[in-house]
Parts: sequence; C-alpha cells; structure tokens
Amino acid sequence: MEATLGREETPVDVFEVIEKRYSVRGYRPDPVEDEKLARVLEAARRAPTAANKQPFRVLVVHTRGREEELARVYGRRWFTQAPLVVGFVAVTEEAWRRMDDKPYDEVDATIAMDHFVLAATALGLGTCWIAAFDPDAAREVFGLPDDVELVALTPLGYPDKPAANTDRRPLEELVRYERW
Repeated sequence: MEATLGREETPVDVFEVIEKRYSVRGYRPDPVEDEKLARVLEAARRAPTAANKQPFRVLVVHTRGREEELARVYGRRWFTQAPLVVGFVAVTEEAWRRMDDKPYDEVDATIAMDHFVLAATALGLGTCWIAAFDPDAAREVFGLPDDVELVALTPLGYPDKPAANTDRRPLEELVRYERW
C-alpha cells in the first residue's frame, strides 16, 4: 500500500513509515524547513475526527531562546534540542459527543497528532510523544485558556542518531477476536 507525499516525490509505503517511527530523544540543531512544517501540519489537518468537527488546535513553538521556560513544561534536555516543540490541544466545546455525552476532542487531537508524527517520519524528521508534562506550567508558558486542554507535545527536528530497536508485545497479547 503506497501513499504519495507530493506530486514530484516517489511513493512512500505507509507500513514502512510506521515501522521507521520511533521516539527520538536527541536532535540536531538544524532548522525544520517551512515546507516540511507545512506538510506535517497539513497531515494533522487531514486526520479523521468525529463528525469532522476538528476540535483541536496545533501549537507550534520555536525553542531557541525559550529553553528555560520550556524546561518548566518538560525538564528533559533533549526536549528543547529540536528547533520546534509542537502541542496538540483539545477544544471540548467544539467536540462531537457520543450518546452518553462523552466528548471526543481528546481522541480527535490524538489522531491528529498521530498523523503529524507519521508524516514527520516520512519526511525524515523526528518526534517523541510526550504526555508526562507539567499541565500547570504548560498552561502558563503557552498561554492556554481554561476551556482547552493540552493533550500531548512533541519536539520536531532532525534526529541526531539512528533509531534503536524497540520491542513490541506480540499480537497474540494485544488482539482479541469477537469477545474479550
């Protein structure tokens, strides 16, 4: 199964991209080209959302000169090595709601981030899904209003070394058919 990233590019196998994706914890200082940033943001925009409501926003933050304040949000040094940090924010008031009134804004923001992460991988960029951030510091540093929720963050930049192998549980442990 192939997907085309652009008219002038060769097709990319989506399964190959999924296999190549890893949590990057070291970045080169090279800037992310505007065209690549636009493309990964477009991938997030095209993510499926419940009833196509798109109840999320994407926050793009340049790290240079902001390392100290960003360290309040997430204190690992590699977090600010990348030239950009990107946050996915859920907007509950815009969310589709299930019949039990469960809003799907956080699910939709997560799907958008996953599209972003896979597109970044396809373009040779590194990411690392971060949920272990300080929500109060994030709200203050990013100026988030009370009616939105930061779901996850990722650095965005070029990895400083190749991927290390990571183990995954076997499918037999993860998949159930027909009933639990």
